[in-house]
Amino acid sequence: MQELDLLHTFLEVHRAGSITAAAARLGVSQPSVSERIARLEGELGTALFTRSARGATPTPAGDALAVRVAGPVDRLREVWVAPAPGPAETVRVGGASDVVASRVIPALAPLTGEGVSLAFTLGLAHDLLARLADGELDVVVSSVRTPVRGIRYRGLVDEEFVLVGSPALARTIDRTRLAAEPAGALQHLPLVAYDTDLSIVRRYWRSQFGHRPANPVAVTVPDLRGVLAAVVAGAGVSALPRYLAEPAIGAGTVEVLHRSDEAPINTLHLAIRAADPPTPAAGRVIDALTERARDWDVF
Repeated sequence: MQELDLLHTFLEVHRAGSITAAAARLGVSQPSVSERIARLEGELGTALFTRSARGATPTPAGDALAVRVAGPVDRLREVWVAPAPGPAETVRVGGASDVVASRVIPALAPLTGEGVSLAFTLGLAHDLLARLADGELDVVVSSVRTPVRGIRYRGLVDEEFVLVGSPALARTIDRTRLAAEPAGALQHLPLVAYDTDLSIVRRYWRSQFGHRPANPVAVTVPDLRGVLAAVVAGAGVSALPRYLAEPAIGAGTVEVLHRSDEAPINTLHLAIRAADPPTPAAGRVIDALTERARDWDVF
């Protein structure tokens, strides 16, 4: 970078109008500035300044050089002297794989260009909340609000759930019985479950029919996108967030099997530790999720 230093020194002398003033601005000695100018003049084979008691007056060659190099040298100096960026602060975020992929990553991705590093842990809500309580995670996006010591929750968005199945399975339902006794009319249909506790399907059945489902379980897959794929393939029926099921409903690959006057709603929560204030980066993650959740589809 010697050439850049020579040109930068030249520009300081050109702008200050004297060797002495340029030396003060550069924080070096006057002889050092004189030596650099002499070296640059030797490399270019021309005089750049005329020295006098009143200072250093640019020659025509000096003025021409200043016009050519001022912009590029200033931009290079900005890069060269800019402080190196500090290490990115990592925020450990937990959530279900489908929610992280469809909701959380798009909301948080812009933060990676602002000094925030993101590390995601995927899994079931109860396991993730336990890891949050143990200090292994900073933030968890959870579909359940389980009381856990040391954790507080903030609601993000309400999601409407719909019961869907393939057109072939829909045709096996007795519509007359469905109107009078919906749980009985649906009891022969196999279920596609998110987990062995039937957490989502169970909440749907209890909110709509007042009891747990007695249906056989055909598939268990801890990813709602996988649940939808199994439903589309005809493996069984399931309750899914409307935002996830809507494209398949529109395409006719699944049908809504049951409709009620009051749609079942589940709240997606943001969980953080109550005792520990969030780090600046974690605070930005929390703010970004809260802000972006306002734009998520709410049914």
